[in-house]
Amino acid sequence: MNRLNVREQIPNIITVIRILSIAPICWLLWREAYALALGLLVVAGLSDALDGFLARRYGWLTRLGAILDPVADKLFVVSVFIVFGLQGTLSWWLVCLVLGRDVVIVLGAIACRLLRGRLEMRPLMISKLNTGLQIFLLAMTLLHVALYPLPEWFNQGLQWAVAVTTCLSGIAYVILWGRYAFQRSDS
Repeated sequence: MNRLNVREQIPNIITVIRILSIAPICWLLWREAYALALGLLVVAGLSDALDGFLARRYGWLTRLGAILDPVADKLFVVSVFIVFGLQGTLSWWLVCLVLGRDVVIVLGAIACRLLRGRLEMRPLMISKLNTGLQIFLLAMTLLHVALYPLPEWFNQGLQWAVAVTTCLSGIAYVILWGRYAFQRSDS
């Protein structure tokens, strides 16, 4: 491997390290070591920004990176949702809804790939909004349990906002994958 190829892998290496940090962060959250968990989450967030910056700035965009980065983000969100659900900090119905949406999207993408032989992945605007709200909910939940109890109406309102956008995003993907899967191959 020449020097250029090694440099091109720097964003991917950062992403892999971020993926490896999920387990210790979840363990810290489970042990209620919120200050340490928050510190690691901030570092993980900064590493996410750094790998994206490096990839775009220096053209170190790779197919592996295009897969790893969203996988790392999704693993983080799902893992923290599960920990907060197990602790009773977030409602289980919401955790199941978030996980269910992701399962539906993945199964739909697989079915689409099998039916069409190819698959174009691009996030929908409602999905981006949903992901942003999910991350905001997790951040506010960590703030709530670690530093500053937030009003119940705020917590519930935010959970319902995530629930609504999760449903809308899931429905939008089902419609998109359905249309894509059943289009004629020559069109």
